[in-house]
Amino acid sequence: MCSRCYEELEHLALTPQRIVEGKKVYCAGVYSKNLQKLIRGLKYHNQPDLAYFLARFMLDYWSQITNRTDFEVVPVPIFSKREKQRKYNHMNLVGEEFCKLTGNTLNTSLVSRIKNTRPQYNLKRPERIKNLENAFAVNSQNYKGKTILLIDDICTTGTTFEQMIKQLKKSGIEDIICLAATTPFGE
Repeated sequence: MCSRCYEELEHLALTPQRIVEGKKVYCAGVYSKNLQKLIRGLKYHNQPDLAYFLARFMLDYWSQITNRTDFEVVPVPIFSKREKQRKYNHMNLVGEEFCKLTGNTLNTSLVSRIKNTRPQYNLKRPERIKNLENAFAVNSQNYKGKTILLIDDICTTGTTFEQMIKQLKKSGIEDIICLAATTPFGE
């Protein structure tokens, strides 16, 4: 990620792009060529060093919304088999970098993915809902009592956040905000 390519990344408006389960979902940027390359390189092409740039891009946006540093940052988990194949969870790496830059607390043990789901990118909303049904579990003993900031790379329909929020609510955790790097439907 060169500085010129990074500077070409565009941010979306500083307003929630959707409301999911009553919680605000912010999406940092326009799903453009450079942001697509950044996410794909990190996620599919074994370039973990790109996590810093995605975290910084998300922070450039997020810091215009709030300067709070008391969040519990919870990256979207991936199933253990997929993590072994990739050798890392790209969103955990982004979460680590985001927390280094902000001073927020990373919590990768609150939510786990307990179902090996299909990739979401070719699924319609009803298929996404079925695919992610009962995919997440919450270990409320690992909750530190702070506002949860769920983070993900792409928010298309909001189904991933929706299913995680439902599980967190079942565990009595209600103070939740969501932040994705991008949405294909940004305006």
